[in-house]
Amino acid sequence: MRIGFIGLGRMGANMVRRLVRDGHEIVVYNRTPEKTTEIATEGATPSYSIEELVGKLEKPRAVWVMVPAGDATEAQINELLEHLEAGDTIIDGGNTNFHDDVRRHALLKDKGIHYVDAGTSGGIWGLELGYCLMVGGDAQAVTPLEPIFKSLAPDGGYLNVGGPGAGHYVKMVHNGIEYGLMQAYAEGFEIMHASDYDLDLAGISELWMQGSVVRSWLLELAGRAFRANGPDLEHLKGFVEDSGEGRWTVQEAIDHDVPAPVITLSLLTRFRSRQDDSYGAKVLAALRNEFGGHAVKTE
Repeated sequence: MRIGFIGLGRMGANMVRRLVRDGHEIVVYNRTPEKTTEIATEGATPSYSIEELVGKLEKPRAVWVMVPAGDATEAQINELLEHLEAGDTIIDGGNTNFHDDVRRHALLKDKGIHYVDAGTSGGIWGLELGYCLMVGGDAQAVTPLEPIFKSLAPDGGYLNVGGPGAGHYVKMVHNGIEYGLMQAYAEGFEIMHASDYDLDLAGISELWMQGSVVRSWLLELAGRAFRANGPDLEHLKGFVEDSGEGRWTVQEAIDHDVPAPVITLSLLTRFRSRQDDSYGAKVLAALRNEFGGHAVKTE
């Protein structure tokens, strides 16, 4: 199958490589031309403008957009619309808010252009292991693209989960769950690290991967991290970003009156990680000193 692909970042480039290796013809474009030229040496067809990319595709065209969610994706889709025609399809594979998907689907439908949202999970391991694809959109738009989805995904790793926006909705909740899992592992390993025992955290991670009820790919990655960085993780700073999906998941839980304390607290813990010296903690210390005379530490 021949499609266009915009965005050759860490995930995008590997997705193109996986598609090319499976025999697809991929016309690529990246804002930084050096990346376009690099991936062209591995079998992709280069283009150095959106107009050139669209011109190298056969009608009906399909273009996968894999750029940062928000303004970058919005700008890229708007530029594409200057060159696409009725019957063409845009696939958004980024971490877009599902509300934006619903809006775009309606906008593009008026122009006769299909819109498909593809929640994509797999990270840097996707090239080797495949990407889990949670796809949303009308069946008439999704079905013709299944050869692409099945090449990207491992066996059983692709599903059309529902209508417009459903793919990114499911990916949003997926990432919210991921926040909670990561937080639980982080707390458990911190307890063991602080204990009086001299525990081999990498070894324990690997042990738990063998039949334990808490085994998971994240646990496997924890073991790799301890092997590579040592149990103290000395050269890492405990600053944890979030890419938005956790916030959206918490907001969706609030909107539907669903109690989600684990996901919510794991998100708030990420916020706390970015504070060198929490003002809230200072207030707590001051209050303890005021009502109980408890000792405080001063700078």
